[in-house]
Amino acid sequence: MINFRVENIESLVAELKSNGVTVCDEIEGFEYGKFVHIMDNDGNKIELWEPVDTVFTAEYEGKTTK
Repeated sequence: MINFRVENIESLVAELKSNGVTVCDEIEGFEYGKFVHIMDNDGNKIELWEPVDTVFTAEYEGKTTK
């Protein structure tokens, strides 16, 4: 499964739905971010993640990018 970091997951999901994309579940929130799963045209599951960067960055000591 591919995981994409996104911004403003709620409006992205609304736009994807309006364009016929299959959304597999509801957006779930955790202390480190929000997640939802969609299906691409070939039937592959894709995870969308809107991180809470302060929690994620602290967990990895600021090493969240290359």
